Amino acid sequence: MYVLIDIMVSPSGVGTSISPYVAMCQKIFEEAGLTHTMHGYGTNVEGEWDEVMAAVKRCHEDLHDAGAVRITSHMKLGTRTDRDQTMADKVTSVQEKLASN
Repeated sequence: MYVLIDIMVSPSGVGTSISPYVAMCQKIFEEAGLTHTMHGYGTNVEGEWDEVMAAVKRCHEDLHDAGAVRITSHMKLGTRTDRDQTMADKVTSVQEKLASN
């Protein structure tokens, strides 16, 4: 099953800046071959369910190995069965509507 997720991984006890940990997760998504786009408060990721969830699990495992004692991830997930849709499709749909106004 194809899934689109929005994920924010929040390690605790690692100091003020979490950007090194965010970078680790970005590399994990890249290595997994998943389409992903980082934004100010998280990352959009898309792909097959098992591959996406395996990458999320690896984010937690690798961040723990890097010293994060606690990690909280917030995720929104979306699937659909009526047609194929990517993150880019969703954005393009809104942009087309904005352009026609």
